[in-house]
Amino acid sequence: MAQGQIQEQKQEQALKQAQAITQQQLLQAHLVELPINQLIERINTEMDDNPALEAEPPADDPAAAGDDYDDAPAHDEADDYDASNEREERQSALDEALASIGRDDEELPVYHGGGASAVGEEREEMVYGDSASFYDQLKEQMGETELTPRQREIMEYLIGSLDDDGLLRKPLDTIADELAIYHGTDTTADEVGGVLATLQGFDPPGIGARSLQECLRLQIMRRDDSRLKALMLEVVDRHFEEFTKKHWDKIQAALGLGDVQAEALMGELRKLNPKPGAAMGETVGRSIQQITPDFIVDTLDDGTVTFTLNTGDVPELRVSQSFADTMRDYLERKATMSRQAKEALLYTKKKVEAAQGFIEAVKTRRRTLAATMQAIISWQHRFFEDGDEASLRPMILKDIAEKTGLDISTVSRVCSSKYAQTRWGTFPLRHFFSDNFATPSGEELSTRRIKAALRDIIEAEDKARPLSDDALKDALNAKGFPIARRTVAKYREQLGIPIARLRK
Repeated sequence: MAQGQIQEQKQEQALKQAQAITQQQLLQAHLVELPINQLIERINTEMDDNPALEAEPPADDPAAAGDDYDDAPAHDEADDYDASNEREERQSALDEALASIGRDDEELPVYHGGGASAVGEEREEMVYGDSASFYDQLKEQMGETELTPRQREIMEYLIGSLDDDGLLRKPLDTIADELAIYHGTDTTADEVGGVLATLQGFDPPGIGARSLQECLRLQIMRRDDSRLKALMLEVVDRHFEEFTKKHWDKIQAALGLGDVQAEALMGELRKLNPKPGAAMGETVGRSIQQITPDFIVDTLDDGTVTFTLNTGDVPELRVSQSFADTMRDYLERKATMSRQAKEALLYTKKKVEAAQGFIEAVKTRRRTLAATMQAIISWQHRFFEDGDEASLRPMILKDIAEKTGLDISTVSRVCSSKYAQTRWGTFPLRHFFSDNFATPSGEELSTRRIKAALRDIIEAEDKARPLSDDALKDALNAKGFPIARRTVAKYREQLGIPIARLRK
């Protein structure tokens, strides 16, 4: 006799507490995260989408009484970057690079998008803390790559041997000889080539190429497999001479392409960058140029530190008076309204409530930013007085969250992309945060303070006899920073400082 199965169904009731996030909270979280330039764009977009939201006219505006506020805040030309100009400049740089093939005694033109001289001048005048250089960015990527100590040493030398455009023009056997002569590292051209292959996998594509042809090929190889990719490789591999001379008709005939296909192929080839190193410099310069501080911090001679929120072109917002009057009029005759009038009322009410919610979210953003900056200044007051990085105390997001009563995620959003202009330069808010290092005696030291001391020791060392990591450890211990040699090596690498042999 088969054993029957009995199914039993139970219904249980449990009390569970869950917090639902409202649309208003999501909006506030979004606005808090935006830096000032993006906030202005977001406000303009909201005003375009919601006719019930408008900007308060300036008090001295003769047209203040009018309802027409179509004029948006003026944009900086550098911010309104034209993609077509970039394509034209990149094509020009590619043409010049191709024309220079075979003339090794001439320096290839460096590619700068958006005007090289303007960006260069701006970079000289503006200070934004520690900005990452072309070489620093490559070393950061090197730090994220698994390498043996020997490979790391070769990689550092390769990075230092790159030209400003990111290409490597020294023969590999010459580099192997220089490593042996100047650094006592016995290696071969094949071993150097293996490390170079790793470097060529770094960003931007094309970095570390030994020729323009290899540079373009490396960029093509990063693309997904497709018919277009295969055609681009065939042009660079088999028709490079025709490509350098811009004999597109010969290439089209050799590949058997129609006019539309040939035009598409040419368009993609024109997007390749002949100067990947210069492109990295361009990116750094442009990001520096576009930085607008969200906070202006002022330190008086008596040590008093004050700050203001940079409102820039952020307008004061209000609910449109015409929408408010319309809604009041509808409500007064609500009892006798037609169906069409009730639909109009619902539309008006929805837009007015959305405008009020957005205005409140902007005010909440302002209060949140002010509370966060006030807490940071209070915690790092000494730094704002003397500008010395060694004065920065250990500080994490949780510290500021507890001081302000805000959620850690909110503090993180505030600090993610905001900058503060101080007497000592303009810094990202993240600059003021650092982990702590506990000494054997229980004292907590800022890792940034230790790194600053390490940098000072290396800058003051005898360049003919640079200090080893062991010697640096002893020097730091003498200054009251009892850290291990491996910690010294880690901090040195994070600062982008090479080993002793490479600092001679």
